[in-house]
Amino acid sequence: MILSGPTSNSFMSQRLRLHYVDWGNPDAPPLILQHGGRDHCRSWDWVAQELRHDWHVIAADLRGHGDSAWSPDGDYTMNAYVYDFAQLVHTLGYREVTIVAHSLGGNIATRFTGLYPDKVRKLANIEGLGPSPTILAERDEAGYAARLREWIDNKRAAAGRMPRRYPTLKAAYERMKEENAYLTDEQARHLTIHGVARNEDGTWSWKFDNYLNVWPVDYTPQSDIDSLWHAITCPMLLFYGQDSFATNPEKDGRIRHFSTARVIEYENAGHWLHHDQFERFMDDLRAFL
Repeated sequence: MILSGPTSNSFMSQRLRLHYVDWGNPDAPPLILQHGGRDHCRSWDWVAQELRHDWHVIAADLRGHGDSAWSPDGDYTMNAYVYDFAQLVHTLGYREVTIVAHSLGGNIATRFTGLYPDKVRKLANIEGLGPSPTILAERDEAGYAARLREWIDNKRAAAGRMPRRYPTLKAAYERMKEENAYLTDEQARHLTIHGVARNEDGTWSWKFDNYLNVWPVDYTPQSDIDSLWHAITCPMLLFYGQDSFATNPEKDGRIRHFSTARVIEYENAGHWLHHDQFERFMDDLRAFL
């Protein structure tokens, strides 16, 4: 399938110039596609191409990702991301939006929906509820001070690490295929082309900020996150892959915090199930929307 591309745009948030693409059809209802960590907005191109005739599709690059600016102080905290998302909706002047979001983007969009339940018509969340209860318990057992010290050490190490350079686009493509064996050659090529930038010496590096390899310490108490989840009033569809590291909220108990959510689990799919099982995903997504 040949993809016809969107137009590039930007908006300002906390003095950062952040990038998004617009797939046209401005008179249709707005649909925001939000990618996950170390990804980029063009990873939604196949989804956008399918939905652009019925929706005004917007796909945004998170700060430090894709063609958005890197944070000068390395601020990639959840609150910063949520503010950016709220600023995108505010800047575009939408009274109500529908959201499809993946992983980190799903975590951001879910918190936004709990903060502003009247602004979200529907939310499709692909493995985006954050760490499982088991992982959270392990972190709590380690203690806040130990986690913060580890974060400082990792952040300092990241500051001295140069982004990996690939001699050719093919080498970057092969790394993409290695990361997700479910990807077709076409998918991996498309994701690579839009995910890398050329360096002055002719090599290629991923566009995302190296600091994103250090996951931030989330200062939000789980009880506050739970309260945001409870505040959501719109229909939610949660997608999970059986072969993913993420745990199904129906099995780990988190589903009890959502009054309007249901879960679909895909066999033969990992964390990027919207790529791994694209046709099935689109059927389920269309039915939900």
